[in-house]
Amino acid sequence: MRGADIKVPRLTPVPASAPERPSAWDPDGTVLVTGGTTGLGAVVARHLVTAHGVRHLLLVSRRGAAAPGARELAASLTGLGATVETAACDIADRAALAAVLAAVPADRPLRGVVHAAGVMDNATLGDLTADRLDRVLRPKAAGGWNLHALTRDLDLTAFVLFSSVSGLAVAAGQANYAAANRFLDALAAHRRATGRPATSLSFGLWTVRTGLGRASGLPDPAEAERDERRMAAAGMPPFSEAEGLAMFDEAVALDQPALVPLRVDTDRLAGLDGDLLAPVLRGLAVRSGPARRVTARTAGGGTPAAVHRPGADAALRRRLAELPAEEALATLVDLVCAQAAAVRHGDAGDVDPDRGFTDMGLDSLAAIELRNALQSATGIRLPATLMFDHPNPRSLAGLLAEEFGLTPDPQETAGEDDTDAEVARTVMALSIDDLVRAALGDQQDQ
Repeated sequence: MRGADIKVPRLTPVPASAPERPSAWDPDGTVLVTGGTTGLGAVVARHLVTAHGVRHLLLVSRRGAAAPGARELAASLTGLGATVETAACDIADRAALAAVLAAVPADRPLRGVVHAAGVMDNATLGDLTADRLDRVLRPKAAGGWNLHALTRDLDLTAFVLFSSVSGLAVAAGQANYAAANRFLDALAAHRRATGRPATSLSFGLWTVRTGLGRASGLPDPAEAERDERRMAAAGMPPFSEAEGLAMFDEAVALDQPALVPLRVDTDRLAGLDGDLLAPVLRGLAVRSGPARRVTARTAGGGTPAAVHRPGADAALRRRLAELPAEEALATLVDLVCAQAAAVRHGDAGDVDPDRGFTDMGLDSLAAIELRNALQSATGIRLPATLMFDHPNPRSLAGLLAEEFGLTPDPQETAGEDDTDAEVARTVMALSIDDLVRAALGDQQDQ
């Protein structure tokens, strides 16, 4: 919102003819990389040396040289001809960061900053505590602001912030992480407005093979595979280390305050149901062939139980109408089991329709994924509390049967445990102000 104007952001590809600037990296100065001893920061540090001739690196992380692999990384970079200093520092602690910056030698002054530090702690809104907010906002937002404040009077040639597309789309369960990344995007715009260098890069997902996507290093393989599948289903498949570094170079050279290096499957986006397609991506939803790399930029109350949309799956509706009520219900049970299996990345035949979703290992984030998948398959708008209101496949299929005008046997849905449903309904009944007050607690007055 800008005064009386309401602007709706959309991503658009950067034109191939967009002007580029000379190299942002000064080989004679020092480049500071936060989160630089593991994961994405370590990959970027090596890339700066091998691809951009950077000869002086200051790698900062919470554990510094004690981080797993940090000493080996420093030795490898030294072997490539770089001078490497490693510092243990909480960058959200301004005094500690100031001490690290003061130690940079005068004969190789700080000339570049890459802020790649970050922590993820996913939770749906009802589980988003003050500790979970602090855990994610400190390294990303507070750390980013301290880097800005302590270097704004220095003659920097590059100030690169690693943001995330989760701040723009697919952020279910990542309200804390999304907010932290959008802060970095705004910080880059602020720095540019004051004549200082800054580029915020809202990256998509890097592949698990590189060990990226978690600031602490290698992600849990099962979680990483789940993330990759979820992003691919959303039309944003993950990209390789080589693709990510190529987009890093292209984006920094474009000299824009905020860009979105992203791999998009435009056909997949075009096939998504309207409610499942993030508004910011709608301009990219065209059928144009396989997934491609895109560096993009932004251009200018209660929950219903279930509401039919005009785009409901007509084929499924016709199929159910042709079946006896008992077989139609069985078809819906099979549908729910198949979607639950897809969320778990298992086999539908292994899903017991009478077993609770939480007993299967589906958490609150999986509940959102299951709800979205069923919306797309049935054409029915479903509530966020779906999995808790109907805690097993047979019960959930009963809800779908009602929405399709079927009359399932009431015995099929009897005996549900309403505890989870009651908790979910209570959370959904809270106002945003209630939730903010509960999350911040006694921090509100600080």
